[in-house]
Amino acid sequence: MKTIIISIIALLLFYSGAFAQTTEERIKILEEALKKQEQILKEQQKLIEELKAEIKASKLPEKPVVAHPKETPPPLEQDPPKTSMIEKANEILLPKEGEPKKDILSYRAGGATLRLIDVSFDALFAAGASTLRDEPLQFLQGGGHDPRKRGFTVQNAELSFSGAVDPYLNAESHIVYFLDPLTGESQVELEEAFFTTQKLPYQLQLKGGQFFTEFGRINPQHPHQWEWQDQPVINTRLFGPDGMRGPGFRLSWLTPLPWFSELYFGMQNANGETMASFLANEEFFEERPIGGRPFVNRDVRSLKDLSYLARWGNSWDLSDETSAVLGFSGLYGPNATGPDGKTWIYGSDLKVKWRPVNNFRGWPFLLFQSEIMKRDYHADRFTGSGVSLPSDTLKDWGFYAQMLYGFRPNWAGGLRYDFATGSGKSTAVDLAAGTAQLINRNLDPFRGDRHRVSPLLVWQPTEFSRFRLQYNYDRLNGFDNKNANSVWLGAEFMFGAHAAHKY
Repeated sequence: MKTIIISIIALLLFYSGAFAQTTEERIKILEEALKKQEQILKEQQKLIEELKAEIKASKLPEKPVVAHPKETPPPLEQDPPKTSMIEKANEILLPKEGEPKKDILSYRAGGATLRLIDVSFDALFAAGASTLRDEPLQFLQGGGHDPRKRGFTVQNAELSFSGAVDPYLNAESHIVYFLDPLTGESQVELEEAFFTTQKLPYQLQLKGGQFFTEFGRINPQHPHQWEWQDQPVINTRLFGPDGMRGPGFRLSWLTPLPWFSELYFGMQNANGETMASFLANEEFFEERPIGGRPFVNRDVRSLKDLSYLARWGNSWDLSDETSAVLGFSGLYGPNATGPDGKTWIYGSDLKVKWRPVNNFRGWPFLLFQSEIMKRDYHADRFTGSGVSLPSDTLKDWGFYAQMLYGFRPNWAGGLRYDFATGSGKSTAVDLAAGTAQLINRNLDPFRGDRHRVSPLLVWQPTEFSRFRLQYNYDRLNGFDNKNANSVWLGAEFMFGAHAAHKY
């Protein structure tokens, strides 16, 4: 693990230095090429004039021409060989024999050449306190990148690469580092690595690799794209601490409707710790069993053992200053309660943005965003280790609504409300003892009723740094103390090139 971390830091330091000078180096290279090209043009023009003179001379009668000795040009066979414009250009732009090919957007690293366009590094840190101790705080702040420890939290440190592979494909990869808040153990993971096509016909686009499932607005986003410091309660409940993501593909179609309208269809593996509501894995169920149900391992035997996404996204310009995005999403796949276990998740999301035409660097602005989603978790019947559980459908749903107002340059304030609830009893199962009993859903920390109110204050000196102060008031069931108060101060910095965030 230490070797991986040191390698990433060394690679980051190397490329931060190389790319910090990318623009200046490219300008110098282009200026040098332009100067040489201008010299080539002058020499070529001179050559053209000389050739015209030679052609004109060749048309005169063949008789000796007497010229002043100083004006007599040397014989043609003694003239130095002329170099054409193409040869001159090739001499400047192409490598000489034995030299490696050069690219303005490429960099040598050892024996390899990396052709990358954008490299960036983004780090999120938080400091704060809560009326809950650290252990129950892991359930209260259930997101894997939430601030969730008294004292200091390394929420996320992300190294990103993106660029054009060729005229047909773009690609991205995101490597994440963070510290376990309780043990302090370092964690490094490949968050995303995928390609997207650029030239498919009929307004189609294919995305393939490891990526976040494009359900709603928060789930596909990286933590540094969130307005608040933690992910909404309902997202944690349905998609787990790290969001829903996995290997697969997604096909999108930009429809010919008179407004921006896009349809998505995707397939991904249903297993793994980031597929909480589906097949997940045994380790995940040991920490966060859904409804307290035992884990049943399932192999992929057919297409029905994969997860499926359908989404319809729409966007309108309501006026010169106001725009809106409305989306509808649905997921289906198997779950880990048995061969007949199935999960359906569906939801809707809305975002409205207001920004006056005469804004100053984006301020003032007003953003409203909300998502509502519901999960139907059909748990298969279970028999084993002396335990027998009937089949049941556990329903969980909730929403969040947030508003952020940029009231003056570099400053913004906002408020978010979270709510989560459900129906159907959870279970308390002990396979070793062979016992099982139904329990009140509110005694289950992952399914009990939740209310959260979160005021937020943001200071953003530049697009490369941000400081946020957030207060959370939580009213919840499943803990001795049904009210919790937490305060988090977050700091973020970023350097390197970064792509524009989605609307």
